[in-house]
Amino acid sequence: MMRSRSFLPILVALTGLACFGVMDGVMKSASIAIGSYGAIFWRSVLGALFMVPIWLRRRHIDGVRGLPSPAILRIHGLRGAVVAAMAVMFFYGLVRTPMAEAMALTFIAPLIALYLAAALLGEAVGGRTVAGSLLALAGVGVIAAAKFGGAWNPEAVKGLVAILVSAVLYAWNLVIQRQQAQVSSPEEIAFFQAFVIAALLGTVAWWLAPMPDARTWLELAAAAVLAATSLMLLGWAYARAEAQVLVPMEYTAFIWAALVGWVAFREALTWHTLGGVVLIVAGCLLAARRDGPHLEPV
Repeated sequence: MMRSRSFLPILVALTGLACFGVMDGVMKSASIAIGSYGAIFWRSVLGALFMVPIWLRRRHIDGVRGLPSPAILRIHGLRGAVVAAMAVMFFYGLVRTPMAEAMALTFIAPLIALYLAAALLGEAVGGRTVAGSLLALAGVGVIAAAKFGGAWNPEAVKGLVAILVSAVLYAWNLVIQRQQAQVSSPEEIAFFQAFVIAALLGTVAWWLAPMPDARTWLELAAAAVLAATSLMLLGWAYARAEAQVLVPMEYTAFIWAALVGWVAFREALTWHTLGGVVLIVAGCLLAARRDGPHLEPV
């Protein structure tokens, strides 16, 4: 009976992750055109405009008036700031890294989240977590070896470092997401994430966010809709199924990254990347069997 109740949330979560995978490909194209900072800023502006009527309608249906409480606004603000830095670093790296490889590297985030949860929430770190971390780090090493073992490419190295920094920020975001999901609706989460990112990046947008051309505007609009849709779908799914059921679905993002990278950017899938992702996923699953806290994805 539990399995039948979990089927629809699993399907919805998979759809949300597919939306994120396609969105990453659209944003890579936009980031190539106007830079990662500009792409994130304009996508967030469009995302906030797209979500505000949906959020207000939800509040009207629920009979809620006024803004969320200051405590909830602080959570929205903190997560928005973390996601803003995370996204800029991720898309900066994605421009310089094949999509499948970039996605594989971000899979270390759940393991980093375990240690952050230990530091911030007092969670215990057990032997499985340590063993899983070492296995996942070996996977990162396999992927990195392909970059450092061949011809030296400073841009590729910058991309790898940026994505690893983004993974650390994503892990912090996972910890905050657990708090946020308990006090806010999916519509509110999607609106405030876009709004806070646009407000923060807007402080220097005059210098770092050039005006997009017509094609890039279309890409950014599509990315904004895909990002908001994915956030709401994942929020709906995590309200109806246990995190331990849905978190493994995160790894399907690798399939979408590889597919979009191959179709849109002619990026080959290498054996180094496949070997690295197997080690990383195995390490994450090993650590999650007993030691891991139940954390929701972005």
